[in-house]
Amino acid sequence: MTTVTTRRSDRRISPVFLGIVAVTAVTGWATWTGFAAQPGVAVFLFVTAAWIVSLCLHEYAHARTALHGGDVTVGAKGYLTLNPLKYTHAVLSIVLPVIFVIMGGIGLPGGAVFIERGRIQGRWKHSLISAAGPLTNVVFALVCTAPFWLDALDGVPADFRFALAFLALLQVTAAILNFLPVPGLDGYGVIEPWLSYGVRRQVEPFAPFGLLFVFALLMVPSVNGVFFDAIYAVLDTLGVGDVERYCGEDLYRFWQGTSDFCAAVS
Repeated sequence: MTTVTTRRSDRRISPVFLGIVAVTAVTGWATWTGFAAQPGVAVFLFVTAAWIVSLCLHEYAHARTALHGGDVTVGAKGYLTLNPLKYTHAVLSIVLPVIFVIMGGIGLPGGAVFIERGRIQGRWKHSLISAAGPLTNVVFALVCTAPFWLDALDGVPADFRFALAFLALLQVTAAILNFLPVPGLDGYGVIEPWLSYGVRRQVEPFAPFGLLFVFALLMVPSVNGVFFDAIYAVLDTLGVGDVERYCGEDLYRFWQGTSDFCAAVS
């Protein structure tokens, strides 16, 4: 049996994370009530802050699962505090995903925390550690879309509904991208323990370029179309229609001006 030993301070939630949660709550309230003079600003801040919260939870899920799998060093590294500044790849985990959301409206997979895999015994544990992060995005997407698939939208303001739809889109894209069995992504980490040693050695040099390869493929129109068709199909299944998704992204990019259509349905 694995003994989990971490100091209490290693598990104390960071004030940085609490501050991000506070921004999410305040801007979510502003989006709901229409308090902001410019609704798009409130939506932008709410979605961005909530997206960072989900990124922190994604990395925390990796670390917490690794802790129970046998890597007791994750606590001393600060991974259990939910502090985004403690991640090994802070730029990949937080900064770059936020930039991609602002520029392209896509949920970029973050860089995983550094796990000392040699401390962990058992292939299932290794697979679960890799799967824990994107599963967090799946749960986040289900929470965001709950009002839609529960048919509980009565009384939910349009702007808040649109913001949830766009946030759900980001979570679905992050989950699908992360689960791709491409070296360097969590999906490959799930299957890697089950591959032969020879195959893993051959694939290892390509891991740093896996994400670049995926985005190069997404630049191909036919591949891009298939990918987003899958995203929209998942959102449709969760009750999020094209109008909500489109207007959520439209409001998020408030600096481009809100379309007449979305302004009319708000």
